[in-house]
Amino acid sequence: MTNFAAVSLPREEFDCLDGNSGASPVVRVPTRALRVAGSPRIAGENLEHVRALADAPDELPPIIVHRQTMRVIDGVHRLRAAKLRNQHDIAVRFFDGDEADAFVLAVRANVAHGLPLSLAERKAAAKSIVMSHPHWSDRLIASVTGLSAKTIGEVRRNGKVPQPESRIGQDGRVRPINSLEKRRLAMNLMRQNPNLSLRQVAKAAGISPETARAVRARLQRGEDPTVRKPSNIKKVEERRQAQARAPQPLPLPDRVTIMRYLRTDPTLRFSETGRTLLRLLDVHAMSNDRWALLVRNVPPHARGTIAQAALECARVWRTVAEQLERTAP
Repeated sequence: MTNFAAVSLPREEFDCLDGNSGASPVVRVPTRALRVAGSPRIAGENLEHVRALADAPDELPPIIVHRQTMRVIDGVHRLRAAKLRNQHDIAVRFFDGDEADAFVLAVRANVAHGLPLSLAERKAAAKSIVMSHPHWSDRLIASVTGLSAKTIGEVRRNGKVPQPESRIGQDGRVRPINSLEKRRLAMNLMRQNPNLSLRQVAKAAGISPETARAVRARLQRGEDPTVRKPSNIKKVEERRQAQARAPQPLPLPDRVTIMRYLRTDPTLRFSETGRTLLRLLDVHAMSNDRWALLVRNVPPHARGTIAQAALECARVWRTVAEQLERTAP
C-alpha cells in the first residue's frame, strides 16, 4: 500500500484536538478505497449539499481519513461530490490515532465548519465521547461538541459513566474529581502531626497548598473540612427566589441604538483603537433584512466556506465579549 503522509497531531491525548491537520502533506487516494461508516450524523448525508459541492467549479478541500481503517473522518459530503463528478481519486490527509480519537476529530470538524451537526447529533456525539473519554473534563468535551459544560455534566450523569479519580481539563492539567477524600486525608495528617507545613500536607494529600490552608483554617474554627457548608445551598436558593421576585428587565436596545450611543463616546472616537473597534462593530449593525439579502445571494459553492468563516468570527467576538464582561467595573 502507498505510504501516505499522516496528519500531524500532538501525541498527548488531550492535545489531539488542537493539532493542525492542515499542516500535513496532501495525497491523492482512490475514492473506491475509502469507507463511510461511524459518522456522527444521525440523519445521514445531505444530498442537496452534495450536489452543491459537485457543482462548485473549484477543487474540493482535502478530506481527513483514518489510516488504519480507511474510514472518512471529515469530508463524507466531499467524497460523495467527487464520485458524482466521476473523479477516481480525491485529496486526503491521514489521521493515525485510534478510532475513539478519530470520532472525536470527526465531531469537532463537523461542529466547526461545513454542514454543522444538529443539536441532537451533538448530544449523541457527546454521549459517545463521555463513554470513550471519561477522563476528559466537561469543559473539554463541551469545546469539542459545541455544547455547554452543564449539558455535558447532565449527559455524564444520565449515562452513569464510571468516574475516574481525576480529569484532564482544556488547559491540559489533571485535576482530582473527588477532593473530599483528599481533604479528609489532609485533615488526618494535620491532626496526627500539627507541625507539618502546608506544603508537606499538600504534597502528601495530593492537594494544592491553598486547599491545605483552607482545611487548616476550618479545623481551627472547629469545622469539619470534608462537609460542604449548607449556607452555600441556602444562598443559592435565596438568590433564585430573589431573581424570581425581581421585575422583568426592559428589552435590550437594538444594534442600531447601541452603535448610535457608542459613536458619541469621545474616548472611542478620538483613539485609534476605539475607531477600529467602532468600524468593526459598524459592519454588524446592518438590519436583519440586509443580512438575509446577503445570505440569499451567496453562491452555492461558497456557502460552506463562508459559514466556516462566520463561525470563526462568532467565536472571536464571543471571546472578546467574555473578556470584556470579566473586566467590566
